[in-house]
Amino acid sequence: MLEDLATAVSSPTEWPAAYPQGYAVVDVETTGLARDDRIISAAVYRLDARGEVQDHWYTLVNPERDPGPVWIHGLTSEVLEGAPLFRDVAGEFAARLSGRVLVAHNAVFDWQMIAREYARAESEAPVRQRLCTIALSKELGLPLPNHKLETLAAHFGVVQQRAHHALDDARVLAEAFRPSLRAAAASGARLPLQECRPLTEWRDGPAPLIGRQPGGSYGYGGSSSGSWRPSRKRPACPYPNPGRYEEGKRLKQGMRIAFSGDTSTDRELLEDRAVEAGLHVATSLSRLTSLLVTNDPDSGTSKVVKARQYGTPVVDEAAFGQLLADVEPADG
Repeated sequence: MLEDLATAVSSPTEWPAAYPQGYAVVDVETTGLARDDRIISAAVYRLDARGEVQDHWYTLVNPERDPGPVWIHGLTSEVLEGAPLFRDVAGEFAARLSGRVLVAHNAVFDWQMIAREYARAESEAPVRQRLCTIALSKELGLPLPNHKLETLAAHFGVVQQRAHHALDDARVLAEAFRPSLRAAAASGARLPLQECRPLTEWRDGPAPLIGRQPGGSYGYGGSSSGSWRPSRKRPACPYPNPGRYEEGKRLKQGMRIAFSGDTSTDRELLEDRAVEAGLHVATSLSRLTSLLVTNDPDSGTSKVVKARQYGTPVVDEAAFGQLLADVEPADG
């Protein structure tokens, strides 16, 4: 229904006044998915308030390390060797983002990779809001079998030419975003905008092994499986679980904390702060979980559903940040 509406009303005359004045559709290719990974290419399509393309920009970036999954993005060490460093393109990148809503497919990933690069460069990206096209397609109720970029593109008849190439992925997303935006405007739907908080603190973990590995491929050392995704193992929490968090009281060392959904602060930084405060960060939710942290308690994620079933207390990111400031020591 919404697809027919978007086709019939190509540009609604009554445009929602609360909608943003411009968008920066972004795609970044990276050396991996972890917090220590780096951007190796980036593309931005700038769109006006109604989703029309104004211009586009693309750059390679030298990550100063192994390029990671070459079989996915196709960018080898030789290709990236002469590319500019991120700090050399940070100004131009910022100019493309300034004053616009960052739009990406799985936007939290792209935003966090960008925010981390700016933090390394001791700067900030001029972005205050982001819009995830996955969240927008859910808001519109698009009949998609899954939420892959190629599926969204096919729904709107957009032809993908070079998957996992930042410039083509950004083009495809820009072309799919325009009818989505118009459908939202025509139906008066809210845009699922999320806050972007620049990183004001940063520390890299241990540097991965750089260079050619046995067998002639590039990758990380220390992995028997050959995975390009470094594991992030935390030490066991030294304190016993004191039980559920009770509203109005303090968190206590040893409590099991689970996270669900998008966060404004880098998720791994939130987890680091929780661990440093003596809390146990749980990757799943069980009857033993003390607290669930989520900014979307009405979502249908498995953790939120289980929290309802088990009666697990739920707070948002802002409340959790306040609780972290005064965690009660463990008994003894």
